[in-house]
Amino acid sequence: MTSTDAPSTTKARRRDGRRAWWIRLLRDPAAALAILVLLVIVLGAVFAPAIAPHDPYASSRSVMTPPMWAARGSPDHILGTDGQGRDIFSRILYGTRLTLLIGLCAIFFGGITGSLLGLLAAFYRRIDGVVMRFVDMMLSFPAILLGLALVAVFGPGIVPIIIALSIATVPDCARIARSVAVGIMSQEYIEAGRAVGLSDRALFTRYLLRNAISSIMIFVSLRFGQIILIGAALSFLGLGARPPAAELGMMAAQGRDFLLFAPHIAVIPSAFIFLIVLAANVTGDALRDVLDPRMSS
Repeated sequence: MTSTDAPSTTKARRRDGRRAWWIRLLRDPAAALAILVLLVIVLGAVFAPAIAPHDPYASSRSVMTPPMWAARGSPDHILGTDGQGRDIFSRILYGTRLTLLIGLCAIFFGGITGSLLGLLAAFYRRIDGVVMRFVDMMLSFPAILLGLALVAVFGPGIVPIIIALSIATVPDCARIARSVAVGIMSQEYIEAGRAVGLSDRALFTRYLLRNAISSIMIFVSLRFGQIILIGAALSFLGLGARPPAAELGMMAAQGRDFLLFAPHIAVIPSAFIFLIVLAANVTGDALRDVLDPRMSS
């Protein structure tokens, strides 16, 4: 093999490695089903304006109509209507969009901030103690307490909930990233990189970040379901989206007054929350099994 063949061989191996873990992931029936469910839910949320059969905010005379398959159900309202005559299926589509947006924003901002703190604490050991004590302090504030505090200052809304969930995500991501980075920093290739004069930026991006990113992604995927559940709980308590906006947690809260004679108003949004969280957790577990070398061995 010539020297010019080496880069192409390395690229081919990387492509084969990426293809292999995708194949292993999709060969798991539970993981494949969970990914399919998440894909359908995401596509439904993205294309909600084109899919929704009714205006999710428009009231009608058909108040508390049961789902189509139940007695007295109407084919015009697949999942029935709520206490104000609004189509539940249309509101589920729009509510899923808002619920996923809250979860994705929180996991994105909180995951990036926490991961950078953990990686920097392991890379620059002189700031390790300060950063981790700050992380320990953040762990003492539960997400619901943060949400209550932010709502007391700014009022209920989507932005305070995203901020609270992002802050609650930072310490866990920081601890995971630091624990992974400490093991990487003890490897011989880090010392070899320092010996040949690589800059801190090159060591951080080429060696530390690239080797830690898979473990961080595994944790983030597992954390996503928890964030969705906490965000829905905060909205259920009235701290999230404001009416008439559609959000799954708030829709479940609005249906609790009708549990005895129209339980579908609360049960259907709650079932969608359960489905999203379950699919996210199953996908995260499958990613861990595929990407974590200790699990695959």
